[in-house]
Amino acid sequence: QLRLEESGGGQVQAGDSLRLTCAGSGYSFSGFGDYAVGWFRQPLGKERESIAPISYNSNTYYHDDVKGRFTISRDNAKNTVYLQMDRLKPEDTAVYYCAARGLYLGGLLDPDDMDYWGKGTQVTVSA
Repeated sequence: QLRLEESGGGQVQAGDSLRLTCAGSGYSFSGFGDYAVGWFRQPLGKERESIAPISYNSNTYYHDDVKGRFTISRDNAKNTVYLQMDRLKPEDTAVYYCAARGLYLGGLLDPDDMDYWGKGTQVTVSA
């Protein structure tokens, strides 16, 4: 059973930066590096959406709304995936989740296909 825990959320102003961290533990595969991990977000009253997945070998993809502003990376030695968020906008306000799955063929992820989820961290961006 893989456990995921997000941290790093908070309340910032438009144009500021935040770095989210997703820490993995309790994995049953040979290591955290066997999993593809994705960052998702869910604004209040809206659907959860994939914004930035990263494969086991660090191939990355981005939702058009965050491309050029957000950067996903991973450090398998630390069992951690990061989401660097720059030039934040009020429309980035949401609960941010990380999730993982073993099989990954590329592109943005479907929330229904994920095997493991963290509990989320709130990001609030004021104008």
